[in-house]
Amino acid sequence: MANKWQRADVPRGDDYDARWRALADAGDNIHGEADLVEALLGHYGGTTVLDAGCGTGRVAIELAKRGVAVTGVDADAEMLTAARTKAPEISWWEADLSDPQGVPNGPFDLILLAGNVMIFVEPGTEHLVLTHLASRLGPGGVLVAGFSVHPGQLTCTDYDRIAAAAGLLPVARWATWDRQPFAGGDYAVSVHRQGVGG
Repeated sequence: MANKWQRADVPRGDDYDARWRALADAGDNIHGEADLVEALLGHYGGTTVLDAGCGTGRVAIELAKRGVAVTGVDADAEMLTAARTKAPEISWWEADLSDPQGVPNGPFDLILLAGNVMIFVEPGTEHLVLTHLASRLGPGGVLVAGFSVHPGQLTCTDYDRIAAAAGLLPVARWATWDRQPFAGGDYAVSVHRQGVGG
């Protein structure tokens, strides 16, 4: 059965990548997620990352270039085809994040949910997604999620509640991947850590 992302009328594959190429060509930094992940691995330690909802692999490929051992997982076969074409050396998994059988076992030092993954999972499965992903973290592992915050969608309060039920405690929240302060705007980057605050 298709999930919310698969039913969405959004660009996929090379059409999706075209937006990022245009931004890079304009001189924009398109690797804010990778920059933050690299900084968090440096702070907390670790070398293994699961890019959950990896899409066409933009972030995973950049992390691999930086020496991170990264695995990508996504439910969209067309997006994964683009990822595999660009970086066949990376391990790419096709799976729904709410299915515990489909998510790689790990353990991972950090799990990344970039690109609005949490608002594209099937409504009502958010707790399953975070529970399954939390179980793939190593001791003290970090989960990072960035998503738009709009009325009628997942709120930061609800996300924190679901994360807490999965054994994840809040560490930080920013408005952007380059760590601008969060003041209740329309985008949030949330960092939680398994069983550890601070």
